[in-house]
Amino acid sequence: MGKSRKPPKIKCCVSKDRCGRCPLRMLKDGTLPDGYTVKHRELVRLDGKKVTKKKLAKAA
Repeated sequence: MGKSRKPPKIKCCVSKDRCGRCPLRMLKDGTLPDGYTVKHRELVRLDGKKVTKKKLAKAA
C-alpha cells in the first residue's frame, strides 16, 4: 500500500525557500524520476523529448 509521490513541477517557481516539488530541490535530494534533469530552472528529459505532465506522473 505504497503512496505514490508527487511529481516535480515543470518549471521552478523561484521561491526563496524552495517548495517541496521544486525540480531543483528534487535534483539535489536525488528524488527526481529517472531520465529527467534540470536545465535553466526547467525540467527536461535526458533523451531530448518533450516533458508532459502525463508522462511525468507515470514516471513518478
